[in-house]
Amino acid sequence: MRQLSELDASFLYLESETTPMHIGGVYLFDASGLATPLAFSTFVAYLRSRLHVAPLFRQKLKEIPLRLGRPYWIDDPDFSIERHLAYVNLGEHGQQASIMSLASKILEEPLKRDRPLWHITFVDGFQIDSPEGGKEGFALIVKLHHASIDAFSGEEIMGKLLEYTPEPRAISLPRPWQPRPEPSEERVFLQASANMLKTPMQFASLAYSAAEATARGLIQKQLHKLPLPLPLFTAPHSPFNRQITANRKIVSASVQLSRLKAIKASLGDVTLNDVVLGLCAETLRRYLTLQGIDNSKSLVAMTPISVRSSSLRRATGNQMSAMLLDLATAEPDPAARIRRIHRNAVESEPYREAIAADRLTELLPSTLLALSARLYSEFQVAQRYQPLFNLPITNVPGPQVPLYLQGAKLVQQYNSAPLFDSMGLVVVAVSYEGQLTLNFTLCPDVAPDGECLTDLVQESLDTIEKMASSASSDHAPEFPITSTPTLTDGVLSYLEGLLKKRLPRTRR
Repeated sequence: MRQLSELDASFLYLESETTPMHIGGVYLFDASGLATPLAFSTFVAYLRSRLHVAPLFRQKLKEIPLRLGRPYWIDDPDFSIERHLAYVNLGEHGQQASIMSLASKILEEPLKRDRPLWHITFVDGFQIDSPEGGKEGFALIVKLHHASIDAFSGEEIMGKLLEYTPEPRAISLPRPWQPRPEPSEERVFLQASANMLKTPMQFASLAYSAAEATARGLIQKQLHKLPLPLPLFTAPHSPFNRQITANRKIVSASVQLSRLKAIKASLGDVTLNDVVLGLCAETLRRYLTLQGIDNSKSLVAMTPISVRSSSLRRATGNQMSAMLLDLATAEPDPAARIRRIHRNAVESEPYREAIAADRLTELLPSTLLALSARLYSEFQVAQRYQPLFNLPITNVPGPQVPLYLQGAKLVQQYNSAPLFDSMGLVVVAVSYEGQLTLNFTLCPDVAPDGECLTDLVQESLDTIEKMASSASSDHAPEFPITSTPTLTDGVLSYLEGLLKKRLPRTRR
């Protein structure tokens, strides 16, 4: 029995019908070289033999009576792999566009809470686009809840599920697994009570439901008076920071990593991640221009950073830090913008030493954070006040060697991330086998005409290459540094100041 961290639990409490909080993936496999098509029953047997790679596949949530604390992960005594799988056949004329449309619909549906929080749809009968023409293939549409993984650990799990050789391995029998007995309600209740006594701040979460009406009134009355730290709220208004609906769309574009590395070499003292962020910034600038949006103020991105290498406390879960980064979209020169992004990034503390994001959630219980987020959404704060940031951009390094599933090569993967009110666009960049794919998860009711992003990425890359080739890395222009605060440190400092002023001292 393992209790969720405050950060992991917050993704459960933030979830609603219009904001499912799972990470998604679409994995396309080339099956043209197989002697016989991979049958769905074969895939089920293969997956059953690989369930031991991560506990999350057979663990479900155990809620605390009266919500006295965070839920626990426990073994699911009624686990059945069939409850987590689905089969779809698109027919002989299915195309990749059909896959993406199907994936968008599947990813709109929240995962069911009465079982382990994952689901895979096996899609058969479609043609993979290739220069040689259509190839027979199949796809996996994967959903993993954000409470159990982050983007980095999710990529690791998929790497463990797949194979590194084109020769299909013999499917072994599943390893013996005996679920641990489900803890009684009394044991969970007593454990939660003990935890609550150890952490006085958790006592406040008991009152969050009763205090909701009062909090709403106070927020409406005091919102204008709050001494918010101005450096944290300098992100401009954008079409992405509006109330979203349940509709989702995934738009992707792939580029060769070699082209991005050549840009890095031309610009000199920048990182490959700076170039990726610069490509995203140029694409977003062009998109806003097409939408008739003013680009005079630079967009601010929240960029997650994995701290798994320095804090391997759990095999999975969310082990993240983050920083706020000025994307310099007001700068018209895309090559100069990349240099400016680099200067902004190196001034942020997490760029040198990431700080665990659960520092913030340890200060405030996840139930209170969820209440704040719901009130933030209900009052449409982001539409009336400056947002904290405009969108998240995550860059996840993937394997640079080919992966296989029973002899079928993984040729392309697309990834999605959760959206939330006031956050209608998320960018996830994933590299695989010498290629980088920019994945835009968007709410089409907030970010219309999202299909144009595919062409805009290619146009942006062409322009950056031209500007970078003419730039001299030996005589790079000096730009004033735009200092951007860290998400954890900035918000934490502000909340700590409020708590010292408003909360009574507790005796020990």
